[in-house]
Amino acid sequence: MKNIKAIIVEDSRLARNELKELIKKHPEIELIGEAENVDKGYELIQATQPDLLFLDINMPEKDGFELLEMLDEVPITVFTTAFDEYAIKSFEYNALDYLLKPINEKRFALAMEKVQSKLDDSANENDVARERLTGNSQIFIKDGEKCWLIKIGDISHLEIVGNYTRVFFEEERPMLYKSLNQVEEKLPEKYFFRANRQQIINTNFIQNVVPWFNGKLKLTMVNGEEVEVSRRQSYLFKDKMSL
Repeated sequence: MKNIKAIIVEDSRLARNELKELIKKHPEIELIGEAENVDKGYELIQATQPDLLFLDINMPEKDGFELLEMLDEVPITVFTTAFDEYAIKSFEYNALDYLLKPINEKRFALAMEKVQSKLDDSANENDVARERLTGNSQIFIKDGEKCWLIKIGDISHLEIVGNYTRVFFEEERPMLYKSLNQVEEKLPEKYFFRANRQQIINTNFIQNVVPWFNGKLKLTMVNGEEVEVSRRQSYLFKDKMSL
């Protein structure tokens, strides 16, 4: 079994020590670093690229959600918290799991089973360039008071809104405060296609394709949204999809 590289971002030394003792009972987890605040946590993640992040939600100055917002790609994340309201809220952000302090040994073991299962799924995506995200990669979006941890493969399409990008997944349409060109550089080419200057689509979410004016194509996505493929991109799309 491959070692799971993990880091802890937690402001309490006592809580970090508690986690380290629990980790010692799981030889598959290799603790490669710890940080007591968001900024140091960000530097540690950038330097070590961990598989797993144990993240305290409620920290002084910047909280755990702000750390996730700083990252281009979010590691598998298990929230740790002393507050029930945060633990419950974390599920709204699609976190893999949460651990309520003081952390129960059995509850920790169950969380690690989820981590291993998710890593096994991700291991199947080894055909994508290292510098790009995979379908199982996660990104974090904060739009107003709402936050989401989104699997890349669950995004149906993206579109330009001024200098930012609107992300479509399920019934949600939050704003990501990065340009579409920035986002495109990281998306897996296997799934995503630039339909026109304003929009990128996930080919897995196409419901219907019909010829359109002047050699263009019109796509209907599974959520009912319609996307027009420019004439130039239509040729590339037909080649990509073997049409």
